[in-house]
Amino acid sequence: MSEAKTLSDTVTLSVDNAVAVVLIDNPPVNALGLSVREGLAAAVEEIESNTDIKAAIISAKGRTFPAGADIAEFDIGMREPWLPGVIDRIEASSKPVVAAIFGTALGGGLELALSCHYRIAAASAKMGLPEVNLGLLPGAGGTQRLPRLVGAEAALQMMITGKPVKAALAETMGLVDKVVADDALMEEAMAMATAMMAKVGPLPRVSEKTDLIEKDRTDADLFDRFKAEHGRLFRGVIAPDEILDSVKAAVNLPFREGMAVESKNFEKLFTSDQSRALRHVFFAMRETSKVPGIGKDTPLIDVKSVGVIGAGTMGGGIAMNFANIGIPVTIVEVKQEALDRGLGVIRKNYENTAKKGRLTDEDVATRMGLLTGSLDMEDLADVDLVIEAVFESMEIKEKVFSRLETICKPGAILASNTSFLDINHIAKFTSRPEMVLGLHFFSPANVMPLLEVVRGDKSSDSVIATGMKLAGKIGKTPVLAGVCDGFIANRLMLPYMIASQEMLLAGTPMQVIDAAMRDYGFAMGPIALLDLIGLDVITFPGEMTLTGELVAMERRGQKLNGGFYDYDEKRRGTPAPAAHDIIEKVRKHRGIAGDVELTPEQVVAGLLYPVINEGAKILDEGIALRAGDIDVAAILGYNWPSYQGGPMCWADIHGLDKIVAGLEKMGIEPAAMLKKLAAEGGSFT
Repeated sequence: MSEAKTLSDTVTLSVDNAVAVVLIDNPPVNALGLSVREGLAAAVEEIESNTDIKAAIISAKGRTFPAGADIAEFDIGMREPWLPGVIDRIEASSKPVVAAIFGTALGGGLELALSCHYRIAAASAKMGLPEVNLGLLPGAGGTQRLPRLVGAEAALQMMITGKPVKAALAETMGLVDKVVADDALMEEAMAMATAMMAKVGPLPRVSEKTDLIEKDRTDADLFDRFKAEHGRLFRGVIAPDEILDSVKAAVNLPFREGMAVESKNFEKLFTSDQSRALRHVFFAMRETSKVPGIGKDTPLIDVKSVGVIGAGTMGGGIAMNFANIGIPVTIVEVKQEALDRGLGVIRKNYENTAKKGRLTDEDVATRMGLLTGSLDMEDLADVDLVIEAVFESMEIKEKVFSRLETICKPGAILASNTSFLDINHIAKFTSRPEMVLGLHFFSPANVMPLLEVVRGDKSSDSVIATGMKLAGKIGKTPVLAGVCDGFIANRLMLPYMIASQEMLLAGTPMQVIDAAMRDYGFAMGPIALLDLIGLDVITFPGEMTLTGELVAMERRGQKLNGGFYDYDEKRRGTPAPAAHDIIEKVRKHRGIAGDVELTPEQVVAGLLYPVINEGAKILDEGIALRAGDIDVAAILGYNWPSYQGGPMCWADIHGLDKIVAGLEKMGIEPAAMLKKLAAEGGSFT
């Protein structure tokens, strides 16, 4: 093999027995940034002009074939050479080019592979076009080449779900020509390139394939049928429709005309508010684990065993997270009946997952084997981390931490799963406040992806760093929060819950309120959400309230007798006559006329503007590190629609000056930060 020739900072070319081996080296994921595109363009020139080269292989160093574009370039501005042009030049090469795929070939990476004449993949490789998750479509020929290679329906499935396919399925689909053992990839790619250089006849260019799209052209209902069958994926978002339109063009138009349609639709999506929002979320999700002042060299505490106090819904779900990654858990309860019930629920959860084919019976047995029940808190003496998940009462938590102080070994982390209570106050009941933090899971804890890591005034850097790292290990996205009532997500959304009930009392029907927020993008409206959470959970002593009166009637929401809605056996809700009576009772008590019915647009503003205001306060007070952290907490904790970007991004897009004026009209004092940013033309994100 010849000495590698450097074509750019990230691309090299060497020649082995007349085969050019082009390797991309742009860690961590070999993104197709400017330097890579320049290197690939230079590689094509070298391959075409060098008579000693008879064929080529394009692959990569590191852990993956290119896994997409450099998304940061989207906001700072793309520069030539553009990826579509580079891909066209590779496909037009007069010498056979083989893509040697490993790791994850995603987005532009798969489009690069589609430009090659042959594709060989490692058995563990995955391939996909996930641009829909950024509110975009594959913009380098993906919508035109993929249907020609695998058919329109399979191409739509990949692009509109955004889910990658494994190598074996890719071979069955016709996406790759051959799948080989991981350790034989380059050897087999070399053999393929060598064989193809001797082959006579035109090279197989995907853009010239017509057999599958000609067949698709005869299926008049293909696109309508696909949309009907996958309606959920089209709801509220615009990218799937543009992908569908582009694939229609692939089926019905010549390649170059189809490319023009793809380009037009890509530009439409790229400049859309939805794509701006989704790109913000993409970066925000990756920022949450970064804590200023806590570097990679901060020592971590090795967590090899965990204790959970409480075997209820939260405690059981928390325990499952650790059993899932092989960490043994001791679950402590005060009564055998409660312990047995909790362990039974965990087993049932695992067995239900096994019935769906996502676990084996052996997996269930292994995970249950990692769980030990106990009625004695002394059994937590040797664990590395204790998570308290008892009833939300400061008095009870004080007693628990006072006992843990005497039981737990030095160096053990003491965590509370409290949703609202003061971590600093809890830490006072130990002599080691530096080892105390909040680990606030969201229900159900084994499913919900958000974990708020709450930093107390004296929590050590090592404890916080360990909490953030551990979140990732158990499959959660960590968001660091400071100490305040409700931390980030619950504090943020409390005004939403309160405002929805005030609207109800003022005269807007619950179904109008809920429908407006479903149309905005939430899976359910705020009144239905109250029922789902449980009215008893969010009812506090004090003046007469809607939730308090419903709970007094033993109406606690979906879990007991219905709440604002009555529910059938499929949990479909209809406004409850009992709730109507309670609304009238509270109206009368408070002297509210109940004759103000808002439009859907007014409902959205009336519910979301107070949330934005609270978010500005959370940010200004330093409870959240970044506006993006607030957005992630809302998206992952309360299912805020990601295509709206979360509350703070949505506020920027919607207009901060408009929100300030709206709050003032509602009689709500805008937060200082919100007013300042609006006056200066600034933004949260």
